[in-house]
Amino acid sequence: MKDFAALYAALDATTSSLAKQAALQAYLRRAAPEDAAWAVYFLAGGKPRQIAPVKLLRLLAQEAAGLPEWLFEECYQAVGDLAETISLLLPEPDDTHELGLAQWVQDELLPLRGLPPEDLADRLRAQWRRLAPSERLVYFKLITGAFRVGVSRLQVTQALAAVSGVDAKRIAQRLMGYTHIGARPSGASYVALAAPVEEGQHEIGAGGHPYPFFLAHPFNLPLAEFDAALGPPQQWIVEWKWDGIRAQLVKRGGQAWLWSRGEELVTERFPELAQMGQALPDGTVLDGEIVVWRHDRVQPFAELQKRIGRKAVSARLMKDLPVVLLAYDILEWEGRDMRSRPQAQRRELLDDVVTQLQHPALIASPMLTGDGWAELARQREQARELGVEGLMLKQRDAAYGVGRTKESGVWWKWKIDPMSVDAVLIYAQRGHGRRASLYSDYTFAVWDLPPEASQRKLVPFAKAYSGLSDEEMARVDALVRRTTIESFGPVRSVTPTMVFELGFEGIARSTRHKSGIAVRFPRMLRWREDKPVQEADTLQTLAALLPPTE
Repeated sequence: MKDFAALYAALDATTSSLAKQAALQAYLRRAAPEDAAWAVYFLAGGKPRQIAPVKLLRLLAQEAAGLPEWLFEECYQAVGDLAETISLLLPEPDDTHELGLAQWVQDELLPLRGLPPEDLADRLRAQWRRLAPSERLVYFKLITGAFRVGVSRLQVTQALAAVSGVDAKRIAQRLMGYTHIGARPSGASYVALAAPVEEGQHEIGAGGHPYPFFLAHPFNLPLAEFDAALGPPQQWIVEWKWDGIRAQLVKRGGQAWLWSRGEELVTERFPELAQMGQALPDGTVLDGEIVVWRHDRVQPFAELQKRIGRKAVSARLMKDLPVVLLAYDILEWEGRDMRSRPQAQRRELLDDVVTQLQHPALIASPMLTGDGWAELARQREQARELGVEGLMLKQRDAAYGVGRTKESGVWWKWKIDPMSVDAVLIYAQRGHGRRASLYSDYTFAVWDLPPEASQRKLVPFAKAYSGLSDEEMARVDALVRRTTIESFGPVRSVTPTMVFELGFEGIARSTRHKSGIAVRFPRMLRWREDKPVQEADTLQTLAALLPPTE
């Protein structure tokens, strides 16, 4: 545990990729396999469920520190992170330990889940008395399910490759499924991750594991520069960019699995796709997008969300919100890894497979053609009307790579411009990490009635925290402090004085929101210092952006 806490501190203290890589490799070289197994799990994105209630942790920390609730809250607001706040406030430890990370997780932390409150409180106190202050930060982050540090899965993959001498692409493939929420890393699983490749050995997806996903790069050049940058459209496969859930459908050993890009096993949430997968030949892996499909067209993402949140999928739900897999690649066929084959060849094989299967839940993603980029740009203008995000451009001779790379070829996402409205900042909250001392998370509102109405009010509809420079953020923070009306917990309401242009990718009606509208991926495009609050947009403006199916 001490070594992992030291690694966490080293990773958190630098923005240098070289320094992070050196720290990762040094840890992996000296760690016991069982400790390295859990370290890789957490650092590569594994997120076990919350182990202890946050409310209980706060209460115990207040008691141990001898602080009234209001002072604890002030400390929390100043620090901006609950785990860090508790680790700073607790008294010095009065005991020690020599346990490694694996022992702490398996023997100390995981058994806490489900204990009666009184037993849980005693165990928590006993545990943190044995932990040094530097270890407590990691300990509380693991307990609250909030473990995050500035390391990407790719950096972990590269470190494992450097330490083991195994190619990074092979490591990436072995990591698929490793961080699944139900996974329990072990020394044996870590050894398998880093095992050398025997001569002539060819690894294919194990069991139901998917392949690492190949990711696209954004493409935003002016149309006049397309020919110089891309060549003619005939060198590319052009498809719609669907707004759904990226997924791989795996059929091996008589069983079908459905994996999301986030490595979540979602087979049970989409039984009709699992049933369709059973009809595929063994040794088949398809890559595509899960969408709700009605009347021969994709439905808004908000419809798909109604399926995502349900633990039990009824026949009525499947009838009202039918899903399909819009397939656009085939990664394995008859047990053979097809990823090194050219994109055009894989696409031809995929079309044959879809045609032969003839299943209503499997549709080949339509390809678009055009004499030039200008004609394809005109087709792209229909994207919002069709409920898609733009176009995908895939090199015809590209292999299927790992992650966001250009080594094996390239995929580009040529998205349409975001929808936008001018909205008013009405609430602000402190951020986290390096923004813990700044009011950087904002709630925005629009007017409920048009300007000519005699009485109208601002209605909140979106939250956003990205899009401003550090300089702009500091200026907004100063204005928030000067214009605060009242505070409730970490949130401040402010006098409406600031207007921002908010961009977002999608919009839908929502009964859960006061405005009756929900938007996807809102972010600040610019600060409209030129625009008075009274000229901000209205709910009617938002309603006009709703898709026709609404």
